[in-house]
Amino acid sequence: MDPAGKQNLLSSLPSVDELLKAPEGNQWLSQYRRRIVVQSVRDVIALRRTEILEGLRTDPAGDLIKDIEKRLGELSAYSLSPVINATGIVVHTNLGRSILSDAVLDHVREVGSGYSTLEYDLKAGKRGQRHTHTKRLLQEITGAEDALIVNNNAAAVLICLNTLARGKEVLVSRGELVEIGGSFRVPDVMKASGAILCEVGTTNKTHPYDYRDAINENTSLILKVHQSNYKIVGFTEDVRIGDLVSLGRKEGLPVMYDLGSGCLLDLRKYGIHSEPSVQETVSSGADIVTFSGDKLLGGPQGGIIVGKKEYMERIRKNPLARALRVDKLTIAAFEATLMEYLDPENAVREIPVLRMLFQSPEEIRGRARRIASALRAAVTDERFDVIEDSSRAGGGSLPGMEFPSFAVSVKPRVMSVNEVESRLRRGSPPVIARIREDSLLLDARTIGKDDIKGIVRAVSAALSPQK
Repeated sequence: MDPAGKQNLLSSLPSVDELLKAPEGNQWLSQYRRRIVVQSVRDVIALRRTEILEGLRTDPAGDLIKDIEKRLGELSAYSLSPVINATGIVVHTNLGRSILSDAVLDHVREVGSGYSTLEYDLKAGKRGQRHTHTKRLLQEITGAEDALIVNNNAAAVLICLNTLARGKEVLVSRGELVEIGGSFRVPDVMKASGAILCEVGTTNKTHPYDYRDAINENTSLILKVHQSNYKIVGFTEDVRIGDLVSLGRKEGLPVMYDLGSGCLLDLRKYGIHSEPSVQETVSSGADIVTFSGDKLLGGPQGGIIVGKKEYMERIRKNPLARALRVDKLTIAAFEATLMEYLDPENAVREIPVLRMLFQSPEEIRGRARRIASALRAAVTDERFDVIEDSSRAGGGSLPGMEFPSFAVSVKPRVMSVNEVESRLRRGSPPVIARIREDSLLLDARTIGKDDIKGIVRAVSAALSPQK
């Protein structure tokens, strides 16, 4: 198209003001905020101009209103939105990790919708401290002398190292220099804290004498890091926390154990022997124990520090404690979650992460069959099979462990499985699934009964050729 033709097309585009004064514009302004309406109109007109100049459009007004309304929907929608997790990964880091229970959400809503006793002591009638709301529960559940919650476990490790070992050496086994996630590594956290890393032992084997021989006048702390998100197998050996505590007592050094995912239940009854509980770690004599709140514990994001009072008081007085403190909504969520742990059997029933992890295969298979049956009724020309599958804890928890599960397998007739997965991901509601070979898998472990209608609606739309 010649320059004159392009100029004529550009001139035929309505202005932003014309569109706002049109009947459609008045309707948009009555439904959406003016800023969003103006931005949507500007975005679509700008795109039209680009398409005309690049010779990609000869009908400037075609679908103009429709495209503006689509843009309105995009700009007015929340970016942080719910999805259906059909991956079978229970603590899915990218999908928000732990799901909170109704009781937790009720308490958060109650505290967040009005004023609260966040830092007010009703009995004394004066200012209180925010950490007291969870301190009592953590003391009772873990047996620790004192407790504090900060905004995540990396922050918990950071403030502990900064308080107890700034400018001093910290002994850590080479086999425990873990990357926590998002390229955030223990050596990096230690460097940021001001502590000096002193590696002991080898990658696969560390002995008590490795720690003992490395102690000098500049040593301030012995740190053990649990292999919560990886495993070293084969010819391996590490030092038990009890032995490190004995060495620490003899040498006058505090011992800290970073548990990572952190578990408040004895998982041996579920056949899991690789995950130490916080309680047994505290009872072993560790001076400081750190762990996450939003992994196996099943609560909100937070880093929990429990330990001996003399060290906890120093940590609490660190100026970083204010910078890393949690807000009232996080405290409310932790308080309600920890309440469930006062009855461990009840915790498994009521905390979604634990309930999903330890539900029976028969229960999962029954839900998979209901999903498949509903899909067969909604989409009669596709095949849906219930197959055996395996799920994982995820979120850096229980590495290498697989949990028997059942999934609905979808093998699309017309389009590719990758196209169906993409449509599901971009649909409403968004469904995040897994692909295995030429099948799309919907793992029923992480699909709740309230998600089934949404799954059926989303899969039906994704498989529709008219989409």
